[in-house]
Amino acid sequence: MSAVTAAKSAAPTTPAPGAATPAPPRRKRASALWKHKTLYLMALPGILYFLLFKYAPMGGLVIAFQDYLPFLGITGSPWVGFDHFVRFFTEDTFYVLLRNTLMISLGMLLFSFPVPIILALLLNEVRTKWFQRSIQSVVYLPHFLSWVIVVSIFYVLLTTDGGSVNNLLVSWGFDPVPFLTDPDWLRPMYIFQEIWKGAGWGTIVYLAAMTAVDVQLYEASELDGAGRLRQAWHITLPAIRPTIIVMFILAIGDFLELGFEHMFLVMNSLNRDVADIFDTYVYTAGIENGQLSYAAAVGLFKGLVGLILVVFANRLAKRFGEEGVY
Repeated sequence: MSAVTAAKSAAPTTPAPGAATPAPPRRKRASALWKHKTLYLMALPGILYFLLFKYAPMGGLVIAFQDYLPFLGITGSPWVGFDHFVRFFTEDTFYVLLRNTLMISLGMLLFSFPVPIILALLLNEVRTKWFQRSIQSVVYLPHFLSWVIVVSIFYVLLTTDGGSVNNLLVSWGFDPVPFLTDPDWLRPMYIFQEIWKGAGWGTIVYLAAMTAVDVQLYEASELDGAGRLRQAWHITLPAIRPTIIVMFILAIGDFLELGFEHMFLVMNSLNRDVADIFDTYVYTAGIENGQLSYAAAVGLFKGLVGLILVVFANRLAKRFGEEGVY
C-alpha cells in the first residue's frame, strides 16, 4: 500500500476541469510591470540618466589601453597594453597624488561623515515642528549652491586682503592668517567647506530612517527612567544602524573620488603640492596636456579601487550580520 501511495503522489497531477491554469512567467512579469507602471515611469528618468551618462561612456575606457589619437578614432588607434598604467605607477607623481587623496579622504570619513548623523539626531529631538522645519531649511540651503559660489563666499571671508575673518584677527591683535595660500590650511578648509555644503542635505536620509523607529520604545524607556541622551544612544542609533552602514559603504566607494570642481577652485600655485589629487591630475593630463589615453588609465585605476573597496566593505558588513548594499 505504501508503494501504491508513493506512486500516486509522484504521478503528475492534472488541473481539475474548470480550474484556472497558472500564467506563464513572461506574462506574470508583464502584468507586474503594468500594475506598477506609475512607479516605473517615475524611475525612468533616473534609469536613463545612469544608462546615458554612467554606463554608455564606459565603452570609452578602451582608450586606456591604446595610444589614442582623435583623428584615428578608437578603432584605428594603436594598442599599447598596460604601458600607461606602468608609467603612472612608476612616476613619483603617483605617490604624491595618493598621499594627498588619502589624507583628504580620511579626513572626510572622520569628520564629514558623522556630522549628518549628529545633526539628524539633534533635529529629531526638536519637538517644536515649525522651529525644526526652519532649522532644516537653513541647513539644507548650502546644498543648492554651486561650488563656485561656496568657494567665493569663503574667499571673501578668509582672504588676507580685507577678509572678514582676518580683519577680526587683526582687531584682536593677531597677525593675518593666509588661509587660502598656506598648504597647512588647505585640508581643514576643504573638509569644512564639504561639511558646510553637504551636511544638511545628508540628514534627509537619517531623518527618514528615524521616522520608522517604534514610538513605544521611547515610551517604555521613559518609564525606565532613560533620558533623551540614553534614548538616542540605545534606541535611535541602533535603529538607524543599517542606514548608517549603507551610507558608509557608499562613502567608501568614493574614497578616491573627491571631485574635480571643488579642489580645482581652491587650488593655486602656492598650495598645489597638497592640493593635487587624482581628479585634478586627470584634468591636467587629459585636457591641458592632451594625453587622453594616459588620463583614461588614471581614471580607470581610480574607479577600480572604488569598486574593490565597495565589494570589500559590503562583504565585511554582511559578515557582521548587516544587510549591506547588495
